[in-house]
Amino acid sequence: MRRSSTPAGLRRAAAGLAAVGLLAVGLGTPAQAAAYAVGPVFTLSGEPEVGLRPVPATGSPDKATVDIQVTNPSEDEETGYFDGDYSVTIDLSGIAGVAEAGFGENGSSDCQVTGATAVCADHGIWPGLSSVAQLELTAAEGSRLGATGAIKVTGKAEGATFTSFSTQVTVGGPDLVMKPLALRRNLQPGEVQPVPVSFTNAGTAPAEGVLLTLRHSRGMAFTEQYENCEYSEGGEGIRAVNATVCWFDGSYEPGAVYELAKPLHIEATDIAYIDTLIYRIDEDSQAARTAQRAGLTFTRGTGRELTLTKKAASARSADLNPWDNQREFDFRTDNTADFAAYGRSLKAAAGETVKAEVGFRNRGPAWIGYIRSGESVAAVDFTVPAGAKVTGKPERCQGVTAAGGYREEQLGAPRYVCDTSAVVLEDAKFALPFELKIEKVVENATGAVIVRAPYQSRPELGFDPKPSNNTARLVLNGKDTGTATGGGSGSAGGSTGGSTGGSTGGDGGESTGGASASGATSGGASGGASAGATGGSTGGSLAATGTGTAMLPAVGAAAAAVVAGGVLFLSARRRASRV
Repeated sequence: MRRSSTPAGLRRAAAGLAAVGLLAVGLGTPAQAAAYAVGPVFTLSGEPEVGLRPVPATGSPDKATVDIQVTNPSEDEETGYFDGDYSVTIDLSGIAGVAEAGFGENGSSDCQVTGATAVCADHGIWPGLSSVAQLELTAAEGSRLGATGAIKVTGKAEGATFTSFSTQVTVGGPDLVMKPLALRRNLQPGEVQPVPVSFTNAGTAPAEGVLLTLRHSRGMAFTEQYENCEYSEGGEGIRAVNATVCWFDGSYEPGAVYELAKPLHIEATDIAYIDTLIYRIDEDSQAARTAQRAGLTFTRGTGRELTLTKKAASARSADLNPWDNQREFDFRTDNTADFAAYGRSLKAAAGETVKAEVGFRNRGPAWIGYIRSGESVAAVDFTVPAGAKVTGKPERCQGVTAAGGYREEQLGAPRYVCDTSAVVLEDAKFALPFELKIEKVVENATGAVIVRAPYQSRPELGFDPKPSNNTARLVLNGKDTGTATGGGSGSAGGSTGGSTGGSTGGDGGESTGGASASGATSGGASGGASAGATGGSTGGSLAATGTGTAMLPAVGAAAAAVVAGGVLFLSARRRASRV
């Protein structure tokens, strides 16, 4: 089985979208099929519509692809695996004279074609969304514009049931192409600029209604609302992306260029720093709306109607080339974010284990999101005080040697480096709870807590205007329990095993690199939920432009990103080399 590389959560989301797509074409749901089935019910899915470019006078015809996938609805990675043989049958008889079909190189080695039937056999289906095969289509020689037919896909396995699907294939159709915007890249907070969106139909048939989708990271904001648009605010972390979806009725002719009658306006807000705008155009349909909404909650806009005008003019099908429907633009706003480290002051006797929270707060004003690259925004470098041994650590923290080298044993290390995610929100608290066993009481034992760039060779945080508060201290059995250690919440102190100690640092000020405790906690840190790390989800780079791509930071994986077919990827890297 060719298991999908998409993370489990995004595979489940894609499975949900696939189910919605089945509803749209009237094929029922897995739940309905389950009423008549014994054993698991698997959902087959793929593109509901495919448009093909006509055969050219010279040269080879352009190819389109149908990615055939199967969804195992189980949410249990351990017990949900289907350990059995199965086959998927692709009936190509409906596209005779319309299109020629073959299999691409991506995961189609188990498929055999006999006449107008292809059978793909495999063993085992993992929970979530997995690839079955990639079918390649070209217009058939002699096919006419508007010729259409359907490909039908079914599956079978002993002890399981498959829901089928079909893909409508048409020669010719609209080809919506988004024109790139010449926007100002370098901005000041509060600066507003017009966004004169325009597109052309480079296809062979009109587009009946169009859907404009704009996604932007949280530092940017559109200044107007319209009654034929709906608006959604993104979540936290790499999903901190706002979306606007607008619909326009009418017929949009081949060869014509269309633009907004009045441009939208976008503002670099007070929290802007590095931000991205993604803008795309699709032919309006229920499937397109579902994909671009991506499960988000939208609110209908108010005010006047947003309209399109025709600039120059020069059988319904899917877009002939969905890869040029979308454009992206990156902004860089002249802004800063103050990352202030905090520590603790604790007392404990030999043999006791205490809980100590260290970390930093973003005191703003900007959010910092590396949603394209997926790189960590910062790292917390924590040196363990003398006489103490780490017996519990956040999952995101890596134990290293005192010099920062690789260390196999993770507990008991003299030093820890904890990467943030690719996003730190403007009011985030990045909290790292450690458990320390006091092996020997050392009076005034002090460990440094430093927030820095992920690479120690370049430790400066270029966006941080106050490097003086990037360092705090964790003090054990200090002479003066009121010594400032960078502030923090007194509730984070305390001990296990009956300690009489506790946090005596309290909420500190600016002294000795102190951080105020005013920053609000922002949840969602990847790999650190059980450990208590907060302040953003694991990020990833923004996926390249294409059908359904969204920011989905995240980056990106990000990103994801997230959203409407966009997957955010976070490149693997050896964290030990980052210290």
